[in-house]
Amino acid sequence: MARGPSCSGVEIAVHIINGRAKAAQIEEVTHTRVEALKLRGVEPALAVILAGDDPASQVYVRRKIASCARTGIRSIEYRLAASAGEEEVLDLVDRLNRDGAIHGILVQLPLPPVISANRVMDAIRPDKDVDGFHPVNVGRLSTGGRGLVPCTPLGIMKLLDGLITDYRGLDAVVIGKSNIVGKPVAMLLLEREATVTITHIETRDLPAIVRRADIVVAAAGAPGLVRGDWVKPGAVVIDVGITRVDVPDGRTRLIGDCRIDEMDHARAVTPVPGGVGPMTIACLLANTLTAAERAADG
Repeated sequence: MARGPSCSGVEIAVHIINGRAKAAQIEEVTHTRVEALKLRGVEPALAVILAGDDPASQVYVRRKIASCARTGIRSIEYRLAASAGEEEVLDLVDRLNRDGAIHGILVQLPLPPVISANRVMDAIRPDKDVDGFHPVNVGRLSTGGRGLVPCTPLGIMKLLDGLITDYRGLDAVVIGKSNIVGKPVAMLLLEREATVTITHIETRDLPAIVRRADIVVAAAGAPGLVRGDWVKPGAVVIDVGITRVDVPDGRTRLIGDCRIDEMDHARAVTPVPGGVGPMTIACLLANTLTAAERAADG
């Protein structure tokens, strides 16, 4: 907790949101529900498909598999060569779709250039689409239906729900219009009766739009884009951006979209790393459990 003066001269306590701690809480709840489901004879299982040898993807997959182990979810990893063709991936997805012991299917992106990510994602059964990317789940989200919600937006809302009990009438500005984060988090905020503006780095007079926001979700992938004087006193800032940059000592470090070192006047901010990232994996496991519970309930 840091403190700093607001523009009005009133001191505001700035809360650094601990995404790792919140993710650990979610994993505990998931583990408890997993054990309860196992007592019914159902073992939640996640199939992870990794095609190619992208180093970052391999790290992400290892983290996801480790998280599965902590929560009691069975994980099955399928590694395909970088030379794998689209039909090979689609055939594997089809087999997993038909396997009743598999409840969630995750295809790690990026895929090799010769493979259409959209075609592969669309081939996953919506009830096993734990990433929440299938058009059916996107449609259900937009209409308030009972689909699987994309993991990062779901994690963002869980962080916000820990701070905000009533969203009605609050101004929320989302920076970034991606199908993975920007659009779905905007829909989730709308469901809670916030007034939402979706922007991007080409939006005219972006700083002025952000300054009126009670909630700022920055997901533009533009390091340091949002400065302290863009944020009004008492706002909650969720930084989704994560970019690896070189530093003078020859190493690299991760940079978010927001200069949170300039935001002592905000109510709460997420750090990078340690903010939204851990929540994404925790919500992936929660989605896998939800898919397994729904399959068990018929």
